[in-house]
Amino acid sequence: MGTAYTPGLTVSANTIILKTRRLPIKGEVLVREGDFVQPDTVVARALLPGILHTVRVAQTLGIEPKQIRNVLKVKEGDAVEKDQVIAETKGLFGLFRGVCKSPVAGTVELISDVTGHVGVRQPPTVIDVNAYVQGRVVKILPQEGAVVETRGALIQGIFGVGGERRGTLRVLVDTPDEPLTAQHIPSDVAGQVLVGGAAVEADAIQRAAELGAVGIVVGGIRDTDLVRYLGRDIGVAITGSEEIPLTIILTEGFGTIRMATRTFRLLKSLDGKQASINGATQIRAGVIRPELVVPLEDVSDLPESPPAREAQTLEVGSIVRIIRAPYFGRIGTVVELPPELVELESGSYARVLKARLEDGTIAVVPRANVEIITEE
Repeated sequence: MGTAYTPGLTVSANTIILKTRRLPIKGEVLVREGDFVQPDTVVARALLPGILHTVRVAQTLGIEPKQIRNVLKVKEGDAVEKDQVIAETKGLFGLFRGVCKSPVAGTVELISDVTGHVGVRQPPTVIDVNAYVQGRVVKILPQEGAVVETRGALIQGIFGVGGERRGTLRVLVDTPDEPLTAQHIPSDVAGQVLVGGAAVEADAIQRAAELGAVGIVVGGIRDTDLVRYLGRDIGVAITGSEEIPLTIILTEGFGTIRMATRTFRLLKSLDGKQASINGATQIRAGVIRPELVVPLEDVSDLPESPPAREAQTLEVGSIVRIIRAPYFGRIGTVVELPPELVELESGSYARVLKARLEDGTIAVVPRANVEIITEE
């Protein structure tokens, strides 16, 4: 058996990228197929109904529920402000009047003669989904969103935290094995995506966040530093929804791991360009990779999208990343794919591959312990 199929990461300077932008609930699509959009263009919008607050009018005023309409100062459909009087009794000789106020701003939705309650619903929450990248709308998802197509550089990472952000890419180190420290970070990094080498230190993350940077892209990070930044342990579910000031993307893994030379060179060539980043990661079923996207300056002449590949073939010459110890995070080129099963240290048998690592070492690893790095 000379080939196998394995998941992979894309590191490409020029590829067609399709981004599906979908609302979490049904709503309204605000763009049309063929429209050109910017990253902050709102492509779809939904209204999440506000909370309905029950005001116990009859109980508050000490009257029978059937008398409620005689004391109300509002009707169904009226807008009310917080602490606005919505019901009032006259009292005796105009004295000792009873009042009932709305606890929130909203709209009177219901009045019940049976319970003596008034329902006030708070204003809806507007949910907007933007385009995320500069590009062209190639498909409309009715009441849900749209698919945006762009062409440019795409770098997928192995792990990330933090949601979608956009900023100017800025490389702050000279080599891919240089850690990003607090000393590397100048004072003018607001709105920027910072690029380091082998790792990022905890103090550097803190300084970058305080100065307004929107993202950091590095080879690796100590897990203790990441937990310190997040304020909690890393879970196994999807990441990306953390309430943190900047997004972090790891291109290689955990620990101090030299960023792949080809990845670093590509990032350096993109220095100063606008990038969209997303740290969302899901490793289990329905794999989601953290990513950095840098669209080309002019997307008006995008060609038709090529068909998506059904699988990626592992073959001699493939560039792979090893995802298990003792070579975790190392990049290599496949030089041999022995067809026979080989006994592993665990006593089990599996097909292996031989890969030449960047330092010239020939590593023998199970094929299941690598992922292809694709370049289109």
